[in-house]
Amino acid sequence: MQKFIVTGGTPLQGDVRIAGAKNAVLKMMAAAALTDDACRLTNVPQISDVRIMARTMSDIGFDLERTDGAAGEGVLEMRAGAANWLFVPLEAAMKMRSSFILLGPLLTRFGRVIISNPGGDRIGRRPVDLHVEAMQTLGAEIEYKNGYYFAEAPSGLRGAHIEFPYVTVMGTENAMLAATLAKGTTVISNAAQEPEVDDLIAMLCAMGARIERTAPHRLEIEGVDRLHGVEHRVIGDRLEAGTFAIAAAVTGGDITIRGVEPAHMGSFTDTIAGMGVDIETTDDGLRVRAADTYRAADVETQPYPGFATDLQAPLAVLMTQADGVSSIHETIYEDRLDYTMELVKMGAVIEALDERRARIAGPTPLHGREVEIADLRAGATMILAALSASDTSVISGVEHVDRGYEAIESKLVALGARITRIDA
Repeated sequence: MQKFIVTGGTPLQGDVRIAGAKNAVLKMMAAAALTDDACRLTNVPQISDVRIMARTMSDIGFDLERTDGAAGEGVLEMRAGAANWLFVPLEAAMKMRSSFILLGPLLTRFGRVIISNPGGDRIGRRPVDLHVEAMQTLGAEIEYKNGYYFAEAPSGLRGAHIEFPYVTVMGTENAMLAATLAKGTTVISNAAQEPEVDDLIAMLCAMGARIERTAPHRLEIEGVDRLHGVEHRVIGDRLEAGTFAIAAAVTGGDITIRGVEPAHMGSFTDTIAGMGVDIETTDDGLRVRAADTYRAADVETQPYPGFATDLQAPLAVLMTQADGVSSIHETIYEDRLDYTMELVKMGAVIEALDERRARIAGPTPLHGREVEIADLRAGATMILAALSASDTSVISGVEHVDRGYEAIESKLVALGARITRIDA
């Protein structure tokens, strides 16, 4: 186990390059299982979730090799030949919920898979029932026993109309991956429209898939006999970019964020600009400058293009520095406000209305404390709080941050932060 030691009070300044999107690259790795041709991904983030997914796919029998491209950018070469072991174990599922994205591609290409019920971050129930029901709608036979889904499609999958009762990002992606090689046409209604989903669509279409977004929440997929290899660049991580934007704001800093598409961050940038943060769009990202004072805000998380659930926890740190009472309403996950208890330890004034809603009063000075990270985005939140606090904080649970942020402490140090990693 490792910890971060963070001494706050230093305005962060300079340039930071954002890594490839965690929520895109894992799905693209799964997409490589749809063909026995070589696939090459660039702008691959060096995060533990990518390593876990690569190890899981290697255990199945696929070949994966990580190399460095231009300027040290991550490159991943993959070839999914014959599968020796169509099994995704509990170990992988408990470390990373996204391992369940292998259900669709393995089932549609190989006709069977055994996959564990996933674990992941402790942010409430994240059922995969919609994924399973989508596969069954496509003709799969799935039995659940002893913590595993036993899925078969001996005659192949067939196109169908899948209508999700609510927007599910990974459910949309799993269904879409399965439908690419299904016989006939599949329609997905209430489909997610996150930028990461569209980036996956772009990759699949470059592989020969026939996918069209005919309406904002409607996808039509015409199944093909086979897909071919591809080289694809992963989009920049808008969630990492949002974290650094808030870092600039709460430390009184000035950060230029490179390698992200500003259009992917509209709801977030509109929100923090409304609070008083100075934001300027650049050719390849954003420049974010702190203000002397901030205004309170009311935020409700929603599927894209609404305010991202993954950014509500980091935003809470900025809310502690805003003048007045802000509010957060988390509509996606029921236990994603647990981090507020750690912020209260640091001096934040937060009233939990229920498990999904909280009020945050400010401006309130934060103070260094010993705190614990419970999940990935809460990890970024505690780092942001420690950077803006007086004195020194000790943050445990660093492994959660490593799941989605590439070398976060070295990027922060380059901006002037005082943060070190130690073995506990």
